[in-house]
Amino acid sequence: MAEEKNLFEYNEASIRSLDWKEHIRLRPGMYIGKLGDGSAPDDGIYVLIKEVIDNCIDEYTMGYGKQVELTIEGKKVTVRDYGRGIPLGKVVDVVSKINTGAKYDSKAFQKSVGLNGVGTKAVNALSQQFKVTAFRDGKEKTAEFEKGVLIREHKEAKTTEPNGTLVEFTPDETVFRNFHYIHEYLDNQLWNYCYLNAGLAMHFNGKKYVSKNGLLDLLQRKTNPDELRYPIIHLKGEDIEVALSHNNDYGEDIFSFVNGQYTTQGGTHQQAFREAYVKVIRDFFKKDYEASDIRTSIVAAVSVRVQEPVFESQTKTKLGSQNVYEGGPSMKNFVLDFLARELDNFLHRNPTVADALKKRIEQNERERKELAGIKKLANERAKKANLHNKKLRDCRIHLNDEPPARNKNEFTTQQNNSTIFITEGDSASGSITKSRNVDTQAVFSLRGKPLNCFGLTKKVVYENEEFNLLQHALNIEDGLEGLRYNNIVIATDADVDGMHIRLLMMTFFLQFFPDLVKRGHVYILETPLFRVRNKQETVYCYDETEKQAAVKKLGSKPEITRFKGLGEISPEEFGRFIGEDIRLQPVILEQGDHIQNLLEYYMGKNTMERQEFIINNLKIELDLIETN
Repeated sequence: MAEEKNLFEYNEASIRSLDWKEHIRLRPGMYIGKLGDGSAPDDGIYVLIKEVIDNCIDEYTMGYGKQVELTIEGKKVTVRDYGRGIPLGKVVDVVSKINTGAKYDSKAFQKSVGLNGVGTKAVNALSQQFKVTAFRDGKEKTAEFEKGVLIREHKEAKTTEPNGTLVEFTPDETVFRNFHYIHEYLDNQLWNYCYLNAGLAMHFNGKKYVSKNGLLDLLQRKTNPDELRYPIIHLKGEDIEVALSHNNDYGEDIFSFVNGQYTTQGGTHQQAFREAYVKVIRDFFKKDYEASDIRTSIVAAVSVRVQEPVFESQTKTKLGSQNVYEGGPSMKNFVLDFLARELDNFLHRNPTVADALKKRIEQNERERKELAGIKKLANERAKKANLHNKKLRDCRIHLNDEPPARNKNEFTTQQNNSTIFITEGDSASGSITKSRNVDTQAVFSLRGKPLNCFGLTKKVVYENEEFNLLQHALNIEDGLEGLRYNNIVIATDADVDGMHIRLLMMTFFLQFFPDLVKRGHVYILETPLFRVRNKQETVYCYDETEKQAAVKKLGSKPEITRFKGLGEISPEEFGRFIGEDIRLQPVILEQGDHIQNLLEYYMGKNTMERQEFIINNLKIELDLIETN
């Protein structure tokens, strides 16, 4: 016992002091949130890019530099701005000394996103190679690093380059395992920068991004004009901009921003908008409508500028500031005063829009009342069905759980990784259940193929047992605020039936809970199609190309197994495919994709266009098979 006690002895030798780069590399989640492999929009590799671009945006906001260039070649990222350039004598310090920067002087950066001097230091520490060059008044200065360690500091030299800063980095693959960039995520990220900084030109691998009308352009890109109930209302004031309309979708779709930062988890400004909007509408129509009737089907964007904003984490996805600036109005009063003046005036001047808005609210009211009795019965059925025993194998940590006093950042990262697998059949759900991480991974079992709900009303969600139990498992009946899992993963066999189930599930989410897809919560699980092995090594392959490479690598006629379904993969093997090396294919709505048009094409009546699509792609598949 004495020897065992000594192993855990707590004394001076137990205390360690880490330098800045060691601490960032040891606890990256504290600085950039979750790591990920690039399959989610909030994965670390995108946060690294954002941290560098945020500095460029701050320069633009202060009136310096009208364009930013982003280039990605393989896994190397290059960002060039045309601002003032880092003062040459401070180039090394700015990217390698914590709490060093100009943003502590609020006169230099009045309404900046990054105020704690961490951003580029985290990028530096988490990059295999990191290089920064400042161009300033005909001179340049370069410093090169590896994993945060300075390996070469160049002397100042003359240059003909215009003022600005050039940053080049390659994320460290020992930190970000098997990562890849999904350009649609970067596309959205760059558009958001442009919408919030009208006139700024951004370039990404040769493509130009620019917005003239700010949030009006954002909503026009995010919506189908044929589905809007009235033209987009666009309001601008000092330090605040709002755009809004209603469409035919269910739920609320609100994009919120602070100082040019997309706050994906909302915060005080988004809540202030939601409450203020309801109050203004009630006052305008002089009727005490239900808040949900006013906000259902709203699509809106709100942007505020705040002096020295307080975010709830380093990744700045949720605003915590209660006031717009020190000693200034509360966020709630600031937004309310703006909407009470500008939105009220707009509706008085545009009675046609006001009438269309009123009709949308009254339609929501009628539908809510029609559903009331059905919802009550459905909730009773869900309780009787004993959801947590019959359909759901739950996990211990969920997205909205309160973190413990200790290890808050680590707990938050686990929350963000909370996942529910939606699968069909006893064998598949059994394999996942046995091999999952019980802390963060849950399993929901479907019974056969779900209903094709295209064109149906939300009434079917409550009348259909599968859909009713699923929405209870996700806790999304009243919106996404209570969502229990960050990742909703459809896990089906890679055959015709499995593909059909995927389509039916995506139809369900897009029809009734489109915000889940729009906010990047829905994924497809990729599992290997082949196992190639000899006596020394086993290789799992996800497509024909990987299989051919594995056969070539292992040589001498290795054993090849074709997995026809998830149930054929043993729990021991399955653990590899839903663990650290999990491959998730995000369900992404690209620019120009409008939900009802997509659903009509894939799940509506058998149109000639769809028949031609299937025939043409079947020819491609047959050609590939013949080639192989």
